Amino acid sequence: MAPDEALIMEMPVKMAQGSARDLAQDVAQDDVAQNAAQEFDVFLTPVARPELGEIRIDEALFAVGRSELPFAAYPEALAAPLSRRHARIFAEHGAVYVADLGSKNGTRVNGAAVARQPAQLSDGDEVAFGPALSFRVRLSPRAPQPQPPRVALTLVPERHDVGLQPLHVEQFPYLVSKGDDAFARFRDSYPHQVNYLSRRHAHVYLKGGIPFIEDLGSTNGTFVNGKRLADHGVPLDDGDLIAFGGNHFVYKAHVRYTSAGDATATRSVLQPADAPDAPATAAVPAAGSDGGSAIAAATPPARDDADRTTFVGAPDSFLDIFCVDYAAHQEDEVNAEAEALAAAATAAGAGATGRRQRGRAALLAAEGARLFGLGHPARVRRAARWGGALLLLALVAGVAVYWRGAPERAVQSRFAAGDHAGAAQAADSYLARHPDDIAVQALGTEALLRAYVPDFAARLKARDMAGADTVLARLRQLSTHNAEARPLVAELDWIGRLERFTAPRGADAPIRLYTDEAPMRQLLAYWNQDTAAHQRALGRVAADVPAFRDLYADALSDVRRLQNDASVYLAAIDRLNATIAAELGRDRPEALQPVLAEYREKYPRLAGLDRVQSDLDRYTGLLQALRARRPGPLVTRLADSRFATPPFQAQLASLAPRLPSPELARQYAEAARAWQQGDSAAALAALSQIRGGPWADDLARDVAHKQKVAAQYAALQSARGSRGYEDRLLDFYAMLDAEEDSHFARAVEGDVNGVRDSALRRARELMASAVAAWKQYRANGVIGGEQRLEPGISPKFRAQARLLSQAQDDARQGMRIFTQLRAGESADLAQLAKVEQEIRAEAEQQRHALRELGTVLDPAVLKAKLGLIGGEDPGNAPASAAAAAAPPSPGPAGKP
Repeated sequence: MAPDEALIMEMPVKMAQGSARDLAQDVAQDDVAQNAAQEFDVFLTPVARPELGEIRIDEALFAVGRSELPFAAYPEALAAPLSRRHARIFAEHGAVYVADLGSKNGTRVNGAAVARQPAQLSDGDEVAFGPALSFRVRLSPRAPQPQPPRVALTLVPERHDVGLQPLHVEQFPYLVSKGDDAFARFRDSYPHQVNYLSRRHAHVYLKGGIPFIEDLGSTNGTFVNGKRLADHGVPLDDGDLIAFGGNHFVYKAHVRYTSAGDATATRSVLQPADAPDAPATAAVPAAGSDGGSAIAAATPPARDDADRTTFVGAPDSFLDIFCVDYAAHQEDEVNAEAEALAAAATAAGAGATGRRQRGRAALLAAEGARLFGLGHPARVRRAARWGGALLLLALVAGVAVYWRGAPERAVQSRFAAGDHAGAAQAADSYLARHPDDIAVQALGTEALLRAYVPDFAARLKARDMAGADTVLARLRQLSTHNAEARPLVAELDWIGRLERFTAPRGADAPIRLYTDEAPMRQLLAYWNQDTAAHQRALGRVAADVPAFRDLYADALSDVRRLQNDASVYLAAIDRLNATIAAELGRDRPEALQPVLAEYREKYPRLAGLDRVQSDLDRYTGLLQALRARRPGPLVTRLADSRFATPPFQAQLASLAPRLPSPELARQYAEAARAWQQGDSAAALAALSQIRGGPWADDLARDVAHKQKVAAQYAALQSARGSRGYEDRLLDFYAMLDAEEDSHFARAVEGDVNGVRDSALRRARELMASAVAAWKQYRANGVIGGEQRLEPGISPKFRAQARLLSQAQDDARQGMRIFTQLRAGESADLAQLAKVEQEIRAEAEQQRHALRELGTVLDPAVLKAKLGLIGGEDPGNAPASAAAAAAPPSPGPAGKP
């Protein structure tokens, strides 16, 4: 090879070596800057249980969990509320933080929940893990420490056919992430494999100077020598095989330890395998060896393209590593074969590790025999006799323990075999006899979630609510004896109720008045009771069951929409209900008409206002009949008083003492039925038999009116064809009530149509008289409060009351003729109708104001004033009302 060609071939290697040397210098400078920050020893002193002893933390990362030391040694009542991966305490840049890992019972600092972001700890803070463990934090400045041996970790790809590059890590912690360029660069060539990684998949950190790797709850897992990591970080040994998310990203670990000043070991991996000047081995001190040092082979990567090694030049931040982000899991693809593929890809490495462990165990046994002096034959025989007896006892005890632990092993074996439904069933049966077994509770909960939650989520997505209820019932059944699973099943039940309410409605569905408020309030009350706890519980389900994550994300969106709707529409409904109750309580239903009109305009998504409007119209008619003390219309409206909305239903119940009794209403309805059929004699006889009680005067007035109608009708029949018949006909027609006297109106309708022009002229004359009296009443000044409060009846009150009474009587008769003759619509008729409404409203207002003075005025004076106002009040009954209550004699008042 020509010298120039050799120089060209050598340049990439030299450049890589120079880059590594510069990187080492930069790293050293970064270390100096980082060590300049004050470091602390963290002490956790129990607040309520001093007998537990103080915890000292002198590592950069400290794990909190029920299976972690020292918590695993605590009494069960204290350790049980902790989750397996509960929290982490870590130091970074001279500060100490605590991060909650989505635990079941949460982490709090000074009473505030630690949720998605780590919280900084200060000296004197109180940190609580779950409900039972609280510690006082003490930070003690740490004296300067000698530089520990530097650790270098090289991850060499096991597969050389997919273009993976070695990863050289000297700065810890190191976060394995799909967003890291070391993996993201393959997004175009291997998109699914990259998506099998999570954004926070795993991290490598130092503990006691040894590299550890911990899975961060990734979707498809992290595997070391074929075993999926669960709750703990595990140490990395030289030669371990590591797989991330499946069988694609599989690496062999090369761990190197070097003193702070030795930079040669970190460059050994850069030498090409065929370089003649590359040393075959490097002397590296091994921690923990007998003689204080050992020689480890510096195995270089198998590939020749050392210049393509990826160097990790700066550590990642624990603040980012332990930032909980459930939404990021939505981007991950689920690799259903991840565990099997990773186990197959790392089987050879696991076997080699097992052989090394067995060799070490044999050496340990031989050394133990030498120490106990078992090399002498006599001692061996004596030891054999005692050993046999002890072995027999141990065998019996072992059989007993094995037999007793058989149910627990059945749970574990079924779970390991992937029979999650069987494991959940076995766990429930076991917990029925041993309800306090925390380990089986945890395993049974995970099995239960994995077995049934995917089906539950799929059925909710498909809107198969009945099927989801069936799955949920099975979940409840299998969590009967599992205290850890029951709260999670309750969360799933809430998710089911939320989806059942929101799924059929859509995003901008109407809010149905008096229908949707109750479920909305119930769903939000449950969520708002302890939002952080609900998020932790559902986050745990999402972490164990990837298929649940989409449903969980949708549920969070639905809750936010419900909260927005509650802040606008539920508040508006509450105001509407309060206004309705207030106005109905004041006997002012008419004031609700503009309120309903305003609500239709301001709240377009509020459905059900038409039912409120219908009830309002029905109730207004009922109250007007009650105010007028007219038994006929009142009984008719009571028979049609089936209100559809709660405020009006409640108001009708409160109105009962003011209404006729059910028996009186029944008797009057029978008499009214006879009257409508034209049998006036039977109707009047039935009315005379009613004991009216508080309604006696009103019934007497009604009887007098019916007697007058019957008598005039009979006289009218006798006068047919005589002079003055037309005037008598029109007078009779004007006195009829279109609703109560409809039979008699129909009987003379033909004759009235024959004199239609005269009838309309008569109606206009009556309305003209009413308008004149109304104008005079207003010109004189309406009846004021001083006149109503007078202990007697002054001439001014009498004159004004007479004008108002005349105006309302003439207007009522005139409008009756227009209505019965169907006079049509015109501008002048609309103006006359408006005047009639004004007269009626003023008369009603005066009657209402006088009734409110019932406790002030003398009853006789009050009755006289009401009689002068006129209308359909009891004071307007004729003087012969008592006599009119007697049964009438048949004859001319018979059936027309």
